[in-house]
Amino acid sequence: MRLVLTFVLAVHLVSLRCTADLAPGCQQHSTCTDCVKSPGCAWCKQEGFLNSGESDTYRCDSAESLRIRNCQSENVINPRNDAILMKDNDLNSDPGNVVQLKPQSLKVQLRIGVPQEFKVEFKRAKGYPIDLYYLMDLSYSMKDDLEEIKKLGQEILKTLQIITQSEVTQTKIRIGFGSFVDKDKLPYVTQVKARRRNPCPTRTDTCEPAFTFHNVLPLTEHPTEFKKKVSEQKISGNLDSPEAGLDAIMQAAVCQKIIGWGNVTRILVYTSDDTFHMAGDGRLAGIFKPHDGKCHLKDGVYDGTLFDYPSVGHLSQVLQANNIQLIFAVTKNTVPAYEALSALIPQSVVGELANDSSNVVHLISEAYGNLSSTLLLEHNVTLPGLQVSYKSHCNDQASGTWQHRGECTRIRNEKVSFTVRLNATECLADPKTFEIHLKGINEVLKVTMETLCDCECGAKEENSQQCGGKGTLDCGVCRCNTGYIGQYCDCESNNRTSCRRDNSTKECSGRGVCECGRCKCSGQFSGKNCECDDTDCERYNNKICNGKGKCVCGECKCSPNYTGSACECSTETSMCQNKSGKFCSGHGNCSCNRCECNKGFGGDACNELTNACTKYKDCMACTHAREGCSVRCGGVRLVKLEDSRSLECIHESISYEVKLDENDNVVINYAQLPHTIDKTSVIIGSSVSSIIFIGILIIIIYKILLELYDRREYRNFLKAQENTKWNEESNPLYKGATTTVLNPLHFQDN
Repeated sequence: MRLVLTFVLAVHLVSLRCTADLAPGCQQHSTCTDCVKSPGCAWCKQEGFLNSGESDTYRCDSAESLRIRNCQSENVINPRNDAILMKDNDLNSDPGNVVQLKPQSLKVQLRIGVPQEFKVEFKRAKGYPIDLYYLMDLSYSMKDDLEEIKKLGQEILKTLQIITQSEVTQTKIRIGFGSFVDKDKLPYVTQVKARRRNPCPTRTDTCEPAFTFHNVLPLTEHPTEFKKKVSEQKISGNLDSPEAGLDAIMQAAVCQKIIGWGNVTRILVYTSDDTFHMAGDGRLAGIFKPHDGKCHLKDGVYDGTLFDYPSVGHLSQVLQANNIQLIFAVTKNTVPAYEALSALIPQSVVGELANDSSNVVHLISEAYGNLSSTLLLEHNVTLPGLQVSYKSHCNDQASGTWQHRGECTRIRNEKVSFTVRLNATECLADPKTFEIHLKGINEVLKVTMETLCDCECGAKEENSQQCGGKGTLDCGVCRCNTGYIGQYCDCESNNRTSCRRDNSTKECSGRGVCECGRCKCSGQFSGKNCECDDTDCERYNNKICNGKGKCVCGECKCSPNYTGSACECSTETSMCQNKSGKFCSGHGNCSCNRCECNKGFGGDACNELTNACTKYKDCMACTHAREGCSVRCGGVRLVKLEDSRSLECIHESISYEVKLDENDNVVINYAQLPHTIDKTSVIIGSSVSSIIFIGILIIIIYKILLELYDRREYRNFLKAQENTKWNEESNPLYKGATTTVLNPLHFQDN
C-alpha cells in the first residue's frame, strides 16, 4: 500500500538543474509537521477524510496513496524542494563587468532527507587584473639575487600580460615589493652594537641592520617605481639559517589596505635560499605570545619581537580567507621543505630558483600556469544538519562519485561546471546563508537555505463545527478541548477506564486511540485493548505462519491441510508412501508429509540402511554363539550361505551383509570367513628366524676366521724358531766369577 513517491523538480534556467531522489516509503505520523519531516510523506487536511475509528496517522501517507484514497489534490500538503535563482549574471570577460562564476546568488528550500542539486559554472576571464607582491629574503646569502631582481620588474609585468592573454592597454597588472630577514633578538640576530649596525660577515661590505618585515613598495602599476625602490635596497644578515618568512607572509596577507590588494587575482611570490621559523621557535628568544593574525605594520615595518612566529595552519587560513595564491621560489637545497609546507597550504606551488634568481620570471610564469590550471570548489562554513557534496565536470568528463569538494585539473581557458548537492538532516529554525567559492577567486556563490518543516494549512478554526464545537480544527484534525476526546470530540474524556488493560497507565496498550470508551487499534494491532500484535507469530521459511495461515493475537490459525505452531506441517501423506503403499517403508513415521526414520534407516522413504554393520553386530554375535538370537535379531530374517566368503561386515569368523528385500524387510546373509594364514605371524616369525640364523652364521664365520688366523700365526712362529742360530764363541769381555774368603782371626802384618 505504501508507494514510492518521485519528486520531479522544475528546471528554472539552463544553468540550474533541480532534482530529487526517489523517496523512501512513508513513515506515518499523527501531526502534519512531523509527517512532512519524513521523506516521501504527504498530509491530507481534507475534512471527513478518515473513516470511523481510524487514527490521525492515516492522514500521513505517500501523496499517491492519499489520492487513491480520495483525498483531493488541493487538500494534499506535500512540500517540494525548490531552488530559486536570486542573481544569475552570464559569464563575461569584459574588464568593466567581469563574471567568472555563475550563478551568484541562490535560495534553496529543502525537505528533510530529500536532496537538491544545482549547477555551478566557471570560466576564467581573459586579461583579468592581477596583483603580484614580490616578497624577498634579504639575508646576506641572497646578495646576488637582489642585484638580479633590480632588473626584472618590467619583464615580470610583460610575462604576466602574455600568460593572461591580454594587451598592455587592457589589463591592469600591479606589482609590489617587500623584504624580510628575522626577528631582531638573540639567538637570531647578534646584539653586539657594531655588528647590529652592520651585520655583514666581512668589513668591506655594508649591510642594513636586520629587521623582520618591511613593506618596501605597495602594489603599483609603474615598473619604474618598482625598479627604483628595489635599487635602493641593501642586503642584511642574521645568525641562524631559518628566516622570518612566515611572519612576512602573514603581514603581507592581512595588511590589505597598506599593501594595496585589489579585488583581483592575488599572487604572492616568496623567494628565499633557506628554511623558515615556525610557531614555537620564538620561545628561544623569550617570545611566548602567539600571533594574533592582525596587521602590525608601522611606517611599513613590522616589529617581530611582539609575537611568536605564526603557525602553518593559521597562515593557511588567512591566505584562503584573503584569496591569495602563493608561489614559493626557493633554491634547490630547500625545495623539499617548502614542498611539505605547500602541501598544507591550498593554492600554493613550489618552483626551483637559480642561485642568483636569474630564472625568476620563467618560474613565476610556470607557477602561475600551474595555479590557474587547478580549480577547487568548496563551501566556507559547516552548518549542523546540512550535507554538501560535489560532482565535477572537467574536460567533458564527470566524476563518478560525490566528493567533499569539486576539483578540476589541467584547466586553461575552457568552461567547467560542477553539480552541487544539498541534503538537510535537521530542521533549521531560521534561514541560513553560506558561500560556495573557488580557491584563489574572489567571486562567490551565496546560498540561502531554509528547511520545509511546517505545514501551510491555513488559520486554525477554534470551536469548529467539524469538531462538534468542542475543539480546534487544525490541518483537518480536531484538537479537542479539555474534557473531550474522539475523532470529532464527541466523547467525554472521563470514559476511558475500559481502554486500559489490567489498570495499565497506557490506553489501548499504546497501540491505538480510545474513542468513547473503546479502543481503535492502529496498524497490525487488534484486541479489546489493542494487546494483540497480528505480526508477532512464529515464522517458518521466513514467513509468518509459513504463509499457510493467519496470525491472530500472536497465534497462527492454519489453513485446511496444515497444522503446527507455525503452520509448518502439511496433513497430507503422499510424500511418505512408497510404491508398495507402505508409509516410510515400515521403518519410520510420517510427520508433516515427511518421513521421520527409525534409528539405522535413512532416505526420503526410510528405505536406506545406515551403519548396518554396527547395528546388527549383536545379532551376529548371538548367531555365532547360537543362543539368544530371537531377542537380539528381532524380526530380521537370517540366511546362511553354504560356501565361505568375505562379505561387507565381519564379526570374529563370520562375515555378513545387511539388505532390504523387495518388501522392505531386513535380511542378513552370512557365511564363514575363508581360512587364511595369519600373515602377520608368518612375517614376524620369518623375520625373527632370519635374524637368528644370520646372527649364528656371522658367529660361525667369525670363529672360523679367528681359528685360521691363529693357525697361521703359530706356523710363522715355528718357522722363525727354526731359522734362529746361536753364537757359542767366548766373549773377550767376559770374566768368570771369583770368590775370596777372609779369615777374621788372621791378621797380616804390613
